[in-house]
Formats: sequence, structure tokens, C-alpha cells
Amino acid sequence: MSRDRGAMALVLHSHMPYVEGFGTWPFGEEWLWEAVATVYLPLLDLLEGSAAPVTVGVTPVLCDQLETLPGEPGERLLAFLSQTRRAVHEEDSRGLDDTGQPELAAEVRRAALDYSRAEEALRDGGRHPLKRLAALGERPNVELMTSSATHALLPLLASDAGLRLQLASGVASHERRFGSWPGGLWLPECAYAPGLERELAGHGVRRFCVDQTGVYGQGAPEHLEPVACDAEVVAVPIDWQTVQLVWSGTEGYPVHPVYRDYHRRTVHDLRPWSNGGEPYRPEQAAALAREHAREFVARCIERLDRHHADRDQAGLLTFALDTELLGHWWYEGQTWLEAVFDEAPSQGLDLVTLEEGVDRVPAVERELRPSSWGDGKDFSTWDRPGVAEIAFAARRAELRTVAAAARAGPVAGGRRAALERAARELLALQSSDWAFQVTNDLAADYPQRRMAAHGAAHDAALSGLGDSAAVPEPALRNLAPDLDLAPLLAP
Repeated sequence: MSRDRGAMALVLHSHMPYVEGFGTWPFGEEWLWEAVATVYLPLLDLLEGSAAPVTVGVTPVLCDQLETLPGEPGERLLAFLSQTRRAVHEEDSRGLDDTGQPELAAEVRRAALDYSRAEEALRDGGRHPLKRLAALGERPNVELMTSSATHALLPLLASDAGLRLQLASGVASHERRFGSWPGGLWLPECAYAPGLERELAGHGVRRFCVDQTGVYGQGAPEHLEPVACDAEVVAVPIDWQTVQLVWSGTEGYPVHPVYRDYHRRTVHDLRPWSNGGEPYRPEQAAALAREHAREFVARCIERLDRHHADRDQAGLLTFALDTELLGHWWYEGQTWLEAVFDEAPSQGLDLVTLEEGVDRVPAVERELRPSSWGDGKDFSTWDRPGVAEIAFAARRAELRTVAAAARAGPVAGGRRAALERAARELLALQSSDWAFQVTNDLAADYPQRRMAAHGAAHDAALSGLGDSAAVPEPALRNLAPDLDLAPLLAP
């Protein structure tokens, strides 16, 4: 019966804008350090101990930052874990003890072990996150996907050359780090516009995820049917009805009163309370996560069986999440995920990688509509009056870069260095994260300051294409070390 109903592809989209070296607390590289300690390292442990099929998307810009960890940025991360996090846990636990709240104090001390374990793992030189990820990618049950270089919203880019710069640099980065690439690409923000698949195909993409919820509504059978695009590319709809079981901030599993409260915090931003206002009790929360995993698997089976009844054919249920939800936003998320891996075979739910799922469930011919997985399922999160300055600044920079490269003539020596720096500053400007943060009021003025700084550096780099201006350093920390300038230099 399980093979008749189809299968579920679990896709984890791992991403972080380039924050290494650009500010610390409350906005900046501490985002990365927290994600490494509480999400990426525990997830690697989980995946290394599991044989369950899973697809892991890792954006090139996240890898750019993980690649720096053996060096000076890694020393800053270790100092953050061994000094900053240890000190604040000790201070807040003492404060809670002194104010007659021993259960909260005990929870703070327990949570400090999360950071101690991360520190221990990072001090083991052979357990570098990228090395471990590459080893996982060699397993038949793990599919690694790449993305565009800096997670740009591809339908909003201003030129073909700018689109190709993002795609070529992203693919080159993945192939250099992980070797073979089977053609899976995470479309940033699931943002699709008709015709995009032709450019994707030209860069070796064979499958990508889309969100057509705004077209068909939640629960429609169309969301369990891969779609055959032009040029031998398959678009795989995500099933938002299933995703909402975990992602919803009002009704999803993470809001249960027993789980850890992400929002209520101690003096130093620690979280020893549950959503219900009681001291957080991890054993009780872990038991609930396993119960929710059993329910989740049962509901996925129901979803596939309903699709089979409606269509008389197997379906591919694609469940995609931001990896950072599991362990950071939802503290118990990885306990839940591990239980899903255990529950699926016992209940008869086949798990597959996205590649295997596309091979197994035939794609249908259907028109895809412009869409994203943002608010409104359109592009408005990144293209509305409140973020107009960000959107147009990135587009102006793109058009100026393309025009400057066309006028520059032979590019070598100082001119090449200037163009490389301009291209990297452009890639930084194109990140979808800045507009997302502004739209959702997540990071004060950090995204505007980042846009202004990259814009000024971009101007200076373009000036370096002239004979009299100073030649800039071509590198921008470790952003896009595999930059492919060919799209800008093509006639």
C-alpha cells in the first residue's frame, strides 16, 4: 500500500545571509554562531546517525561562511561559545537562584550544555561542518541541493546577465565544495516566474521547488504532482497544508504550551520558560515532540491516500522547511524530526529524496503561475513601497555593473580586480534577506545599513574600472570565492 500511495520528500532549506564579520549583537554574526551551535551541528549528528532519505539544501552564501570556521572567524565562534554563552548562562542562573526561582535556574544550566557540546565538536578538527556535510552528500539517502549565490529573488533581477551571475557562481561553489551535483536547486523564497526554468536548465538544474498555494489553495491535489517544465526541468510543488502543521505560528506544533517559549527571555536573552508560562521541562517537551511526530506521519499518509483516491495515482508530498526552524525557532524540532524518521517506516510512509521522488512519480503537464512562499504567495514581501529603496538600489547596481563590464574592454589586472569586487558587492546587495527583514521588522536598521555599506563599496569598485581610480581588493571577506564573471563578460 505504501508504494501505491506515493511518498514524502522531506526538504531542509539551510540558509544564512552573509553576516560573518558584519556586526555582532544583537544583529550580525551571532546569528550564524547561534545557528551553528543549536541547528547545524546537532542536525549533522542526527543525519549521520540516520538512514532516512532526506534532501538538504545548503545555500552557497551559508557555505561561504562555514568555510571560514577553521580560521579567525572560527576562533571568534569558539570564544562566543566558551566565554560569552558560558558567562551569560552562569550569570542568569545565579540571578534566578537568588530570586527564588530554582527550577528556572536549573533549566538555564541545562541549556548551557547545548553550547558546550557545540564547542567540543568544533575543537575536533576532523569534524568541520562542511567536511561532515560533504561526507553526508556521498550517501545514497542524502541529496544535497544548491541555490543561487546569495539567495537573490531571481524573478526580480534586472537582467539576464545578473541572473546568470547568481546561478553560475552558486553552481560553481557547490561543485567545488561537494563534487558531483545531481541538479537540485533551491529556488530562493520559492520565487518563480514563467520562463525561469529555461535559464535554470542552462545551468544544469533538473528540479526545483515551487509554491502554488496561491493558485490552487491549501489541500489541492495539484500540490502532490510534479510539473514538467520546458527543457527537461521538473518543478516540485511544496504542500503548504502539511508544512503548516509545523510552520504556523498560531496553530502549528511549536506553539503548544509544553514547548519552549522562543519569545520570553531572561536578562541575557535565555529562554527557560514554556509557551504555557511554566518553567520549561525538556523531558516532557521531548515526549510531546515524539507524539506530534506520530501524528504528523499519520496525517501525511492520510494526505497521500486522499490524493490517490482523487487522482487514482501516487503522489509526491514535498515537505519543505527552513532548517533553522528546527532547533532554534522550535527548540524541540530536531527531536521531532528524528521521531519522524523512526515513525515513517513503522506506519508505512515511504520517505524519498527529491531526486528519487521525481523519478518515482510521473510529472504532469501544467502551466505554472508566478509565485513564492512569502506572504500572499507573491513577490510583495520583496517588492512593496516599504522596501522600494532596497529593491531599486539592487536593480540599479545590477544594471550599472552590467553596463560597466560592457564598456570596460579587456578585463585583466586591476580592472579585473575592480570588476570582481563590484560583482561581489552586487551579489551582497541582491540578497533577499534585506527586504524580508525590513518587511517583517526583524532587525531594526541592520538591513538598511548593510545595503548602504555595500552600495558605497560597489560605487568605489566601479570607479576602480577607470584608469585613475584606486584598485579595490577583489575579495569581500569569503563571499562568493567561486565567482564566475563569464555572464558579465560575454558579448
